[in-house]
Amino acid sequence: MSNASPVVFGDRHLSIEDILAVAERRAPARLESDAAFRERIAKGARFLDSLLDREGVIYGVTTGYGDSCVVAVPLQQVEALPRHLFTFHGCGLGKLLEPAATRAVLAARLRSLTHGVSGVRVELLERLQGFLDHDILPLIPEEGSVGASGDLTPLSYVAATLAGEREVLYQGERRQAGEVQRALGWQPLTLRPKEALALMNGTAVMTGLACLAYARADYLLQLATRITALNVIALEGNPEHFDERLFAVKPHPGQSQVAAWIRQDLAIDAPTAPLHRLQDRYSIRCAPHVLGVLADSLGLLRQFIETELNSANDNPIIDAEQERVLHGGHFYGGHIAFAMDSLKNLIGNVADLLDRQLALLVDARYNHGLPSNLSGAPAATAMLNHGFKAVQIGASAWTAEALKNSLPASVFSRSTECHNQDKVSMGTIAARDALRSLELAEQVAAATLLAAQQGVWLRGQQADARPLPQPLARMHEQLAEDFAPLIEDRALEGELRLCLARIRSRHWGLYA
Repeated sequence: MSNASPVVFGDRHLSIEDILAVAERRAPARLESDAAFRERIAKGARFLDSLLDREGVIYGVTTGYGDSCVVAVPLQQVEALPRHLFTFHGCGLGKLLEPAATRAVLAARLRSLTHGVSGVRVELLERLQGFLDHDILPLIPEEGSVGASGDLTPLSYVAATLAGEREVLYQGERRQAGEVQRALGWQPLTLRPKEALALMNGTAVMTGLACLAYARADYLLQLATRITALNVIALEGNPEHFDERLFAVKPHPGQSQVAAWIRQDLAIDAPTAPLHRLQDRYSIRCAPHVLGVLADSLGLLRQFIETELNSANDNPIIDAEQERVLHGGHFYGGHIAFAMDSLKNLIGNVADLLDRQLALLVDARYNHGLPSNLSGAPAATAMLNHGFKAVQIGASAWTAEALKNSLPASVFSRSTECHNQDKVSMGTIAARDALRSLELAEQVAAATLLAAQQGVWLRGQQADARPLPQPLARMHEQLAEDFAPLIEDRALEGELRLCLARIRSRHWGLYA
């Protein structure tokens, strides 16, 4: 982990970037040390204990869960109830969340509980922070949540591992959660009344995944803009399509920003070559309009995600100040579901745009003098070589899957749990879908970026080649360090995978 300033979990608003820094182990997580903050957390737990002393009726504390809320739990059984909650929810399936996603989930849950209205002890928050600090990662199956009452099944793996049950990933190995905690000198927690419910009855999985999806989408937007600028060079496009005066009369801010980035990349103020045509095809000419929709949507998506992140989203809410227990539905993940369903649509359009640019690059009818399929083979072996032909086929497949994946998850609400949970958000499915769409779109971006690099290289071999504008020259040089020109056919899987790794680590600095 770097020496970055810690992300402090307490009263302050956390950003998507804060969660990303914790998820990527670039900054440590720290719990607020202020005495007043800790007293507020403790006060909620004490108030809950006082209600138990008075035999108050509290959902999920002295009653069963969900539809079983009409079933009273005798006080002598209250201590056993939390363990039953995480036990019977131990039925998740599917792939396990990746480490970065698991850290994002832990961070999102910790932030929600620091509001002090969940009735948990300070010790629980300290143990969650300890899991992040020591990188003890519950093994969480990603499937099984309908997004209300929150992410019950996946979050049961957090509750269970805090209590010393089930498995964690620790120092690269799968180990029993209790064994790891005891090795660190910790006693696994015996969850108090309401603590298992407070951990599980919230939106931390969908919100953590949404933070990761947002960051990837933001970088993809910038990368797609840079790829477009490279393709303007490769295809000898008309730079006047990005004129500032043109965008002044349709002033969507994100659209104008994308056009400005392209102008910056193309050094529009410098002398340009004579124009070959008035209008390029839409995937070049309208790139700011396509990418601008994503750019303009990011602000709204951030608002939805960060409001959810910085909310208390479990049930019931324990108001120790007013000595009230408030029963509601804050576990409903509708805002995240909408944000992620929207992002799937936006990302599908980015993939489609880049796929269309790639189709122009490889087609000798439309690429304005480049070799068919961007092959760099000499005349003697040109008939044997097929350049980027198969890469374009692959990109078309990945694009089609991303577009298919844009169907909204949130409209597939199912009535579950004896019709208690009769309207649910599907927010976690939407978030997982969004990450899959991003994975596919990044694959299309990798293919189109390598093809653009090849196209720019081929254009540079021509007798009338002009120097590249400085921003694009730098990118071209950086890419050349990893990706040699394609002269004779070679299998490109390894290079595509390396390019994907570069994209996912945000390797290339793009726009400030």
